[in-house]
Amino acid sequence: MQNMQVGFLFPGQGSQYVGMGKDLYNNFKKAREIYEEANDILGFDLAKLSFEGPADELTKTLNTQPAILVHSVAAMKLLQLEGVMPVVAAGHSLGEFTAHVCAGSMRFADALSTVRLRGELMYESGVKQPGTMAAVIGLENAVVDDMCRQASAKGICQAANYNGGGQIVISGEVDAVQYGMELAKQAGAAKVVQLQVSGAFHSKLMEYASAGLTAKLESIEIQDAQIPVIANVSAQPVQKAADIRQTLIDQLSNAVRWEQSMKYIASMPVTTLVELGPGKVLKGLMRRIDRRVKVLNVEDGRSFEQTFHTLF
Repeated sequence: MQNMQVGFLFPGQGSQYVGMGKDLYNNFKKAREIYEEANDILGFDLAKLSFEGPADELTKTLNTQPAILVHSVAAMKLLQLEGVMPVVAAGHSLGEFTAHVCAGSMRFADALSTVRLRGELMYESGVKQPGTMAAVIGLENAVVDDMCRQASAKGICQAANYNGGGQIVISGEVDAVQYGMELAKQAGAAKVVQLQVSGAFHSKLMEYASAGLTAKLESIEIQDAQIPVIANVSAQPVQKAADIRQTLIDQLSNAVRWEQSMKYIASMPVTTLVELGPGKVLKGLMRRIDRRVKVLNVEDGRSFEQTFHTLF
């Protein structure tokens, strides 16, 4: 791994699937230890839920978030045990918490209990202030921003995820988002799809969740990060504890600037990125954002071996 500068990426909600993490658990002692610790922290068998489902339970946001974080941490620990230490980390929404575990700014136990609560709060926010989200494919960021401004005449409507490659998710009140979807079609979007979600994530409708998350983040120890973590809200590196706490709070009600974050990392002297956890969503997005950046992944034994041999 001579002169190789590696960055770690951590997926967010939507990457989960029944069976996630099982192969790592079955084949690596360290992964088993991580899952056993998670079960103790949460007080229920997260491993069983991740490996066996049922799918409708796993996809509940309060279960999905800890399940993805634990799978990602297990994959990350396997690489770290082999001496792979990243120079930068980033995570998509929920994945930003995993990035802070990686960076040493947050303990695993604290991150796990926080994302479990975050999932509960996000669901409760959706009940208290119903909303929806929609994916818009094939329009420029500026066009979607203008479209959201127009749609705001009917209520809250804002960009929630700038995912890259012409994929943007909008979020807000139902009438406003549906009006935004119509405007997107009129503007020539290649595809517009309303998402099956329990709330308007990364919008101002998450204010109820922000209050609860703020209290939780103030109750746990957050340290300065040992490596830069690219914050979703700013697409800039954060390392100071106070900045970390604030960016994680702000993230709930503001857009995930993933495209901009990946462009920032692409401008760094980073030779290879590794996506850690379920699926290859972030790998696929990076292919659309900047094809020159090499992205590997670790989600099971086979991908771990492939990534290990590529790095070494």
